[in-house]
Amino acid sequence: MPKIRTNRGAHKRFRVTGSGKIKRKKAYASHILTSKSSKRKRKLRKSTIVSGADARRVKRMLGM
Repeated sequence: MPKIRTNRGAHKRFRVTGSGKIKRKKAYASHILTSKSSKRKRKLRKSTIVSGADARRVKRMLGM
């Protein structure tokens, strides 16, 4: 059986935490920032955990 290849796009966007959860960056933080409030932009800086519904799919893309 061949090894499962990692989806390179997913590999650049997601990280696995020590407990096995998947970390991701938040969307909408790259451009047209003048119309967004400082509070909203500050919250977008932080990373978050991938939801349970999507985690299985992301893990498969990462070859886990």
